[in-house]
Amino acid sequence: MKRMLVTTALCVALLAPTGHAEDDIVIADFEGGRYGGWKIEGEAFGNAPANGTLPYQTPVSGYDGEALANSFVGGDKSTGKLISPAFKIERDYINFLIGGGAHRQNIAINLILLRDSRSRAVRTSTGPNASLGGTEALEWESWNVSDYEGLDARIEIVDNAIGRWGHITIDNIVLSDRSFAMQRKDFSREIEIVQDYLHLPVKMGAPTRLLRLKREGASLREFVIEFAAGEPDFWVYLETHDFRGETLVLTTQQRRGDNANVLDRVSAGNTPKNFDTYYTERHRPQFHFTTPRGWNNDPNGMVYYKGEYHLFYQRNPFGWGWGNMTWGHAVSKDMLHWTQLADALHPDATGTMYSGTGVVDKDNTSGFKTGEEDPIVLFYTSAGGTNPWSKGVPFTQSLAYSNDRGRTWTKYERNPIVEHIRGANRDPKVLWHQPTQQWAMVLFLDQGELAFFTSTNLKDWKEQSRLKGFHECPELFELPVDGDESNKKWVLHGAAGSYFIGHFDGKVFTPDTEIIKYNYGNAFYASQTFSDIPAEDGRRIQIGWGRIATPGMPFNQMMDFPVTLSLRTTPDGIRLCPMPVKEIETLYTSEKIFTEEKAEPGSNLLSEFAGDLFDIDADISLSESGSVGFRIRGLEITYDTGAQELKCGKSAAALKASDGRIQLRILVDRTSVEIYANNGEVYMPLAAVPKDDRNKGLELFADGGAAQVNSLAIRELKSVWK
Repeated sequence: MKRMLVTTALCVALLAPTGHAEDDIVIADFEGGRYGGWKIEGEAFGNAPANGTLPYQTPVSGYDGEALANSFVGGDKSTGKLISPAFKIERDYINFLIGGGAHRQNIAINLILLRDSRSRAVRTSTGPNASLGGTEALEWESWNVSDYEGLDARIEIVDNAIGRWGHITIDNIVLSDRSFAMQRKDFSREIEIVQDYLHLPVKMGAPTRLLRLKREGASLREFVIEFAAGEPDFWVYLETHDFRGETLVLTTQQRRGDNANVLDRVSAGNTPKNFDTYYTERHRPQFHFTTPRGWNNDPNGMVYYKGEYHLFYQRNPFGWGWGNMTWGHAVSKDMLHWTQLADALHPDATGTMYSGTGVVDKDNTSGFKTGEEDPIVLFYTSAGGTNPWSKGVPFTQSLAYSNDRGRTWTKYERNPIVEHIRGANRDPKVLWHQPTQQWAMVLFLDQGELAFFTSTNLKDWKEQSRLKGFHECPELFELPVDGDESNKKWVLHGAAGSYFIGHFDGKVFTPDTEIIKYNYGNAFYASQTFSDIPAEDGRRIQIGWGRIATPGMPFNQMMDFPVTLSLRTTPDGIRLCPMPVKEIETLYTSEKIFTEEKAEPGSNLLSEFAGDLFDIDADISLSESGSVGFRIRGLEITYDTGAQELKCGKSAAALKASDGRIQLRILVDRTSVEIYANNGEVYMPLAAVPKDDRNKGLELFADGGAAQVNSLAIRELKSVWK
């Protein structure tokens, strides 16, 4: 039987404090429901300390007691300052718990000496969390202030930032003769790798730990995790098959309250722990892609090669929330049934692995080919400064390649291929431009600007032009208009899906249109299309990130259903129109067709139907007034004939009837509803996590007058996981 050999290399009894020594002086613990004598400026800190996590904030952990100073009041857009009463420095150290963004110039806690009229900051600290994988964990920090003993001072907590991570969290400011931060030491555990997975326990809201897997002192993996001290909410896994036969060391830092080596809770196996429960969860989508465990966001590197669709995706393998950005990887022959492969790209000293694209280098322009298979090449952003490993490193662009159909990956030894240009420049889109016989790249440069590059070998890139356009995750492709291969246009779009139609000569994109809105729902972002789909297929297939939270589940978010894109002439001009890929037909288990029926007020043509999974296709002629629509598990989709508007919840879109009729295609899964109106002229993907699992009914309704149902198909679907 295979086994994991473990020895405990270090278990230190000296702990950071769970309380204070008798001679410690508490400057502020922010308990009691008010700031006391602190002066409040601006709006960021509110009128009183926060009781933990604020609305729309990633869960905050690591603070003491019930409350803390938290400048996320109103979100990252708010600014402000807290100023303490004056105090005398009577101990060698000022200790405090700190979290939040790492913007030293705009977000900080400062020690101000008051010894003369030139009050100045002599100590400054900023938050660590942007470099801790996106968690909101407070950590101890200590200032040695022995040189200033006996002097008067005050503390200022400042938030002058308005962008992402534009906030700070502070708690438990204490004068002491001990450094609380220096009392932390590492736990470590030596592990002989003879199995494929290490099992790690996760507890939502638990203090965040930084874990490192090391070989001879050098990190192989680093990640943060809400490590469960007791019963976990769920288990995640660290893939170790690449290290079989080696003896490695797993480390983490002590936290207050640790009285044993927490790494003793880590176990090993040849399958993930509780693997038999995967994909059986209550809110697991049944025909949409989801990650097995943890968080997913942007689809990445989408490429087709030898019968397989490759989907890479942004993933946090170690937690329910965003962080530890890694490229997950799955393959499918039909875009419905996905096989998970090993994660392709792991964080390293250049940063975490942000979004990018993939291509098949059929002509080996890169020179990476070593065998019979064409290289698959991935382009990604090395997001420097987003993990402790890459502290102080900027965002750059990198590549990795595979010569075995995407089963193993090699990061290019001469990365980065594009050096840092500006800010958080990121998300390279790479494509082959046939007319100029060269590769092209579109890169988001920050501040709504895109840059275009060219290359002949995928490794050396030259900037050619810039364009004001979209925020992050650019996509660029060519499509025929109305199926006419002699009349093609280029589409350039950004993360929210809005797009230009225009011309691209391989170096410069020239828009023919203003920016056109594409997505009218609340569950779409950062889409990509597959590269290298064979010419005989001819489809341009898109998958977007379905932004749908699933509280209480061991996974979070999903991908939208794959759609085939077309450019069609509409009454409003040429528009990009998505429709579900034809492969969905293989999931149909039953079908009922209605023709020439009436939808009348007070009646329900669909009273016999109930369930979770449907493909609904309707063609309806409208009355001159009133509304018509569907109620799906309590979610109402309404077309207002007078306003010519399609609405669902807070989402709405103008929709013009054609000859007095509209077409609605609706895909229904356990946590989503995707609407395609008038053959894709309106696209509205929506979050629809049911509040009551017992309500599974369907209803076709009409208000203010009868509607003519020209045709209506109700098709039930089977799960792709069974």
